[in-house]
Amino acid sequence: MPKITLPDGSQRQFDTSVSGKDVAASIGAGLAKAAVAVRVDGQLWDLTRPIEDDSKLEILTRDSAAGLELLRHDAAHVLAEAVKELWPETQVTIGPAIENGFYYDFARKEAFTDTDLETIENRMKEIVDRDEPIVREVWERDKAAEFFRGIGETYKAEIIESIPSEEDLTLYRQGDFVDLCRGPHLPSTGSLGKAFKLTRVSGAYWRGDSNNEMLQRIYGTAWSSEKELRSYLLMLEEAEKRDHRRLGRVLDLFHFQEEAPGAVFWHPKGWQLFQNLIGYMRNEQNAAGYQEINTPEVVARSLWEASGHWESFANNMFTTETVDGRVFAIKPMNCPGHVQVFKQGITSYRDLPVRLAEFGKCHRYEPSGALHGMMRVRAFTQDDAHIFCTPEQITDESIAVCDLILGIYRNFGFEDVRIKFADRPAVRVGEDAVWDQAEAALVKALEVAGLEYTHNPGEGAFYGPKLEFVLRDAIGRDWQCGTLQVDLNMPGRLGAT
Repeated sequence: MPKITLPDGSQRQFDTSVSGKDVAASIGAGLAKAAVAVRVDGQLWDLTRPIEDDSKLEILTRDSAAGLELLRHDAAHVLAEAVKELWPETQVTIGPAIENGFYYDFARKEAFTDTDLETIENRMKEIVDRDEPIVREVWERDKAAEFFRGIGETYKAEIIESIPSEEDLTLYRQGDFVDLCRGPHLPSTGSLGKAFKLTRVSGAYWRGDSNNEMLQRIYGTAWSSEKELRSYLLMLEEAEKRDHRRLGRVLDLFHFQEEAPGAVFWHPKGWQLFQNLIGYMRNEQNAAGYQEINTPEVVARSLWEASGHWESFANNMFTTETVDGRVFAIKPMNCPGHVQVFKQGITSYRDLPVRLAEFGKCHRYEPSGALHGMMRVRAFTQDDAHIFCTPEQITDESIAVCDLILGIYRNFGFEDVRIKFADRPAVRVGEDAVWDQAEAALVKALEVAGLEYTHNPGEGAFYGPKLEFVLRDAIGRDWQCGTLQVDLNMPGRLGAT
């Protein structure tokens, strides 16, 4: 006899096991029609999954954030079903919901074309019209692996091997299509609606490893209504007009070429613009009390080992070995170099705070498939600063940094800026007392400055809490830009405490 507690605190008693669909129907026909899933004791469940025990329950509709994510996940499954119907020899791999849409990765010899995308999209709409029930099934691990191998889905069989043994292994069936998935899902394919569109195809390595097979990733977007879909597609059209790669060509500012992937060839006009931006930033930082420095781009492995970067970041560093056997790396960030400069001049805590800034040329190895114009590169100039201060000075220095960052954004026309506060993760360095002080200092800085923020629990770096600044541009896109990071780890590792 489960007792169901709703978000408003009201309770409903049922004589036997009950589903989220039953609970919604007991409240009202309108809610039962709008419901797409439920949250049971904080976990997302299918609408028809039986609830046996007393539970806290929240009913989700398609226009909620969780409902929209569920809808996009279902769109990925319908995409996979459509591809399998059209090209049965294609293997399906993974297909999650992502921001603004979804994707699915396929193993197929022939490349998908724009015409193929139209064909797939039409088949997806046919599947929606069929309104196939989406049914959750719990399988034995060996039986599921054997099933997928038997139908030629070797990637799915491999995924099963990586699922923890204590976790239920669930498959979802819609029509003749069966997919491996934790769920939950909508009640039927008809619940998806037709406010979706396939947008593009790209390459993606299996499990993100360049040593594995290259798959084909089909991207799409899905929304709760046709109106939202049209608005998003219009935004994409406007974004295409503003695409910096297109403007770089049209205005003769810069270009990229295969011989230097992820690196910019600046043309005269573009380089002048770049230097003007550097000059502006230099003036702003000078006025805020920063001292500009310059540190080497090629640094011995020993320093990266001491800082901890070699252990966690070596695969993303460009390295070389000299004729005398020493290993060097092109710097992927400026931090260790700034600590070296700080150590040369400090004599007393009374000299603090010390503010060092650099327009440092950094290099990071990014997979070729991840490169995207200037937004994802291998060579870049990092406008970077480090403030060396006492714990008691963190609040005042943080207020000043926020003021500097937000002032610069305003000067460039960005008024819609959101701040995220990320605190200690489960895996971290340093004592809790030090984390307490650092987190409290950042929160106090935001409150004293009168700045609104959202809390991202557990999303800080392993070495300290941080503030992230997210800009919204003229056509509604969000960009995570500046970061204010408290580092509780590196000064001690490099002998700067």
